[in-house]
Amino acid sequence: MIDVTEETTSELNGPGAPDEWAAYLATAAPGPETASVLPVLDAEKLSRTGRIDALKALERHTGWIQAHQAQILAALEADAEAELPAAVRDRDAEAAWNFTCEEVACALKLSGTTAAKRLEVARELDRHYPTTLGMLERGEICYMQAAAVTEACAVLDPEVAGQVEAALVEKMPGMATGQTRRALAREILRADPHGAEQRHQARKRERQMVHYPKDDGMALWGATLPAEQAAAMNAAVDAHAATLPDEGRTLEQKRVDALVDLVLNRTDPGAATSGVRASGEPALGEPTPSRPAPDRSGPGGSITGGPTTGGPTTSGTTTSGTTTSGPTTGGPTTGGPTTSGPITSGPTAGGRSAAVVQVTVPLDVLIGDSDDPAQLKGYGPITAGQARRVAFAKGTVWHRLIIEPKTGMLIKTDPTTYKPTAETERHVIARDAYCTFPTCRMPAHRCDLDHIEPFNHHDRAEGGQTVPENLGALCRRHHRMKTHHPGWSVKRDSRAGTTTWTAPTGHMYTNRPHDYRH
Repeated sequence: MIDVTEETTSELNGPGAPDEWAAYLATAAPGPETASVLPVLDAEKLSRTGRIDALKALERHTGWIQAHQAQILAALEADAEAELPAAVRDRDAEAAWNFTCEEVACALKLSGTTAAKRLEVARELDRHYPTTLGMLERGEICYMQAAAVTEACAVLDPEVAGQVEAALVEKMPGMATGQTRRALAREILRADPHGAEQRHQARKRERQMVHYPKDDGMALWGATLPAEQAAAMNAAVDAHAATLPDEGRTLEQKRVDALVDLVLNRTDPGAATSGVRASGEPALGEPTPSRPAPDRSGPGGSITGGPTTGGPTTSGTTTSGTTTSGPTTGGPTTGGPTTSGPITSGPTAGGRSAAVVQVTVPLDVLIGDSDDPAQLKGYGPITAGQARRVAFAKGTVWHRLIIEPKTGMLIKTDPTTYKPTAETERHVIARDAYCTFPTCRMPAHRCDLDHIEPFNHHDRAEGGQTVPENLGALCRRHHRMKTHHPGWSVKRDSRAGTTTWTAPTGHMYTNRPHDYRH
């Protein structure tokens, strides 16, 4: 135990009380001096607010320690490589000679696989991602984020990997690990669209069924398949589950029962995913990365899937659109990002209910001028080729979305096909995309639409209005927390689109709006 004396703390010119030290260390750059003061953070002497600050401080110092550990691991790996026989030229041959992994596994009490992974991450950080390693050392990101960079970029050439890292340097400190992985996936698709499509096609050839036994007479059953097909199947299950009576079942139980019913009792062998063969390959005549999309330009150059209902790009904004499968009724105008989705499958011979899948894709990607990634709702970024196959599938319908070009925030959805209340709901769901609690990824279409300023049931003129500016998507858990848990409060900046949560401890956490540009 380090003896923290008044002389030790005064050298840092820091505060004195434990809570004050916790607040100071939560934002201070970690190092030997600050580490020597960590014993001051005694849980018994800290308030609830101080304990949250102490967690932040300890996490920052954990990153500092893990960065130094990575540097030591990288040095051990370099020593081992220097001692290899001259005849060893590739990684497979090197593995037969390099036993550093075994020593690290013994020293750290790890499995051989885990030790090998630690060495690999350390080597990559040290050699190719010094900026990420520096952020870890300063406690700005966690080890899992640093490891995610090395894992996601392993498929890229060093130069392209550097571009991906540079694109995320400023963003990663404000991200959770899951958000970092999704951002990496999108940047990789943007930086290497051709390679991404090739990797997707290779993985698609490996599609397979999975069936694993579980305890207590249960089993796990599913498939590894293209994301857009998985999303369509998931939506079909949800839609069918909604038609089943409750009978004491939870929603998840109904979804499983719906899947069983669709597979065993309602399978239609002739019905394949729209625009895709049962094998997962594009249907004949559908667009692929090497086969351009059919010409669907209408008067004025707008892309249409039927009579054009959209107007020109709004001044100061960018026009975008969505596609849905089913009878085609409209199309987006030219210019700016557009969204393709939702894809709605109509009733089949087996009596299935409609299923909705949404894909967001810029207009220049749709027409083949760009290979930037698209966004598959509930999954994340997909390749431009996948987006085009969905968007130009038979029976697709497109709807416009209008976004602010500087922020990427949704401003307005196309009101031409919905009543005002439905339009407001569609707007908020499309704008937020997910629950607006900072760390939650529950899709907005599964959330409640909550009044940020409470609605006054006794005097509607006095309470919060039912307008997009005063509505936010919240999953049931965080809706309950905001409404019933004392101390939690929410404010939304309608101009910037940010939602700021204040915890009972006084700490504030910001959720930024979904950016339709990225």
